[in-house]
Amino acid sequence: MTEEPPAVTYPSGIPRPQFDAAPQTPELLILTGMSGAGRTKAAAVLSDLGWYVVDNLPPHLLGGLVTAHIAGEAQRDLAAVVDVRGGRFFHDLDPVVDDLEHRGVPVRMIFLDASDAALVKRFEEARRPHPLQQDGTLLEGIARERAIVADARDRADLVIDTSHLNVHQLRDVMTAEVADETPALQVNVQSFGFKNGIPADADFVADVRFLDNPHWVPELRPLTGLEAPVRDHVLGSEGAQAFLDGYASVIDGALKLYRAHDKHAVTIGVGCTGGKHRSVAIAEALGTALRDRGYAVRTTHRDRGAS
Repeated sequence: MTEEPPAVTYPSGIPRPQFDAAPQTPELLILTGMSGAGRTKAAAVLSDLGWYVVDNLPPHLLGGLVTAHIAGEAQRDLAAVVDVRGGRFFHDLDPVVDDLEHRGVPVRMIFLDASDAALVKRFEEARRPHPLQQDGTLLEGIARERAIVADARDRADLVIDTSHLNVHQLRDVMTAEVADETPALQVNVQSFGFKNGIPADADFVADVRFLDNPHWVPELRPLTGLEAPVRDHVLGSEGAQAFLDGYASVIDGALKLYRAHDKHAVTIGVGCTGGKHRSVAIAEALGTALRDRGYAVRTTHRDRGAS
C-alpha cells in the first residue's frame, strides 16, 4: 500500500491540491525565465507543435491542470508558462514541482535567459515597462527579476540563452529540444475560378487559362477536372506537361526554404476562368507531383460545383 505523501502548504499559504497521478500521466513542461527572453515565442512554438499550452499560470494550479488534462486531453503534450507575472505565487514553483514529482508527475523545466543588454534593447524596442520596474529604472526591474527567478534557473533542466537568437533560431532550438521530429510543411493546393476572385490566403497563384478549355467541348462541359475525359483533355493540351514539370520544380525550391521563415502551411492557388475544368485537373496533377517529392499535400476545389 502506497503511503500518502505528507501535507504540503505552499509559501503563499495555499493548500496542496488533491489529485491522483494516473499511469498515463503526461510529462509537464514548465516554461519559465526572464521577461523579454522569448517566452511568448517559445510558447507559440509549443502550440504549433501540438502541445496544450497554458500561459501565466500560478504554480499552485499546476496540479489541477494535470488532473484536468488527464481527464480531457491526455493524448496531447502539456506545457505551462510560469513567470513573475504571477506575483507572490511564483515563490510556490519550487515546492509545487517537488510535490508533483513526489506524486509521480514527470516534470521538465526550460528556462529562457538573455543578457541585460539584450533585455534592455528588447524592452526599449517594444516600448513597454518591465513588469518589476515599478518607479525605478529598467535595469533595476531586470535585477529584481533575476533575484526572484534565480532558484528556478538553477533547477531548470535546460537553460536557453536567447541573447543572440532571432525568432526563427529560437523556434529551431525549441523544436530540436521538444519535438521528436520537425513537423512536415502542410501544402494546400486549391483550384479556383478567376471570375469568382483569387483566394485571399493564396501564397502562390498559377494561371492556367492558356490551356485548351474543355468548356467549349460539348461532351466535356458538364464534367469536371476530376473526371478522366476532362483530365486527359487538359493534361494533353499543348504546354500542359511542361508547365506542370516546371511549376512543380519552382514550388519545390521555394518550399524547401519556407521552414526557415517559420512557415507551417502554404497555399497554392491554381486558377482558370470558372474553376471547374482546367484548374481542377492541374491542381490534382500538381498535388501528385508535390507528393512524389515528399510533401504532405491536400487538394481542394473551391469553385468546382459553381455554375
